[in-house]
Amino acid sequence: MGQKTNPIGFRLGYIKDWSDRWYSRDNYAKQLHEDIKLRNFVKANYYHAAISKVDIERIGGNITVFVHTARPGVIIGRKGVDVDKLRNDLKAITGKTVNLEIRQVENAETDAQLICENVATQIERRIGFRRAMKKAVSTCMRMGAKGIRIVTSGRLGGAEMARRERYHEGRVPLHTLRADIEYGFGVAKTTYGIIGIKCWVFKEEKLPTDKATKAAASSEDRGKRRGGGRSGDGGGKPRGGRGGRGRKPAAEE
Repeated sequence: MGQKTNPIGFRLGYIKDWSDRWYSRDNYAKQLHEDIKLRNFVKANYYHAAISKVDIERIGGNITVFVHTARPGVIIGRKGVDVDKLRNDLKAITGKTVNLEIRQVENAETDAQLICENVATQIERRIGFRRAMKKAVSTCMRMGAKGIRIVTSGRLGGAEMARRERYHEGRVPLHTLRADIEYGFGVAKTTYGIIGIKCWVFKEEKLPTDKATKAAASSEDRGKRRGGGRSGDGGGKPRGGRGGRGRKPAAEE
């Protein structure tokens, strides 16, 4: 297939969850634009805090913002001063009660979004794009990922013609729904143009709990049907001709 789809949206409702968890029939557009403003504000003002993603949950008139970051101390600040400031800023944007939860990203080296932003930062600092990509790939595989694919596109190295470079290691099964694949996108703003970075990281294979239970039960039933015979000794009816004698041994023939 030549057409690509977002690996997170492709797995929504199966092994991935939505970034916005709320329902609205009348104020959908208004609440959607509020979420976009909240995300853009957090990302723009705390980009140095290595923010992986921002999830938003609405229950009634309350909004809960989950900020997943690799450096929670940068957002929280000394004695929680900075986190209170961020909460008040988000409340001013929406005009509603905003609850803020800071969640730490355990392994930043295998997070696709943080990998893209790290490579983009290195390219902006005039570090070679090949060196940055190779280092990101090797570090990710060393930290336990099963596969990684990273692509950079644009005027690489200041060349006049835009081109694309990619590095791949391990397995990245994009069409396997049970494969837990993270996707990230970053932008490096250089003096000679914008360079885009995309990254796919394959961590593990997993199934939803209900489907995993059904799969285990069905496999157990199949095993019982295959192994059970009428005499109870684990064997079924012997294969062969009439009377179950089967084919004669080679010596007798």
